[in-house]
Amino acid sequence: MDTEQPEPIVIPHRELSPEALRGVMESFVLREGTDYGEREVSLEQKVAQVLRQLERGEAQIIFDATLQSVDIVVSKPSR
Repeated sequence: MDTEQPEPIVIPHRELSPEALRGVMESFVLREGTDYGEREVSLEQKVAQVLRQLERGEAQIIFDATLQSVDIVVSKPSR
């Protein structure tokens, strides 16, 4: 019995349609627990921040074949 989990697949954000990319980013920023500090930030601003992170390589879109789900993983800032 093979219990090895497949590696998550990195999906380049430019390979998604604009609609699919927007959906993935909105899902990510709308999750409870996403913290943007003390001031209120609009959905548009949050999505724009995530897009900039994707473009700079500070975040990646990951497909998990086991869970059949897509997520955005943000790199930890180096200190």
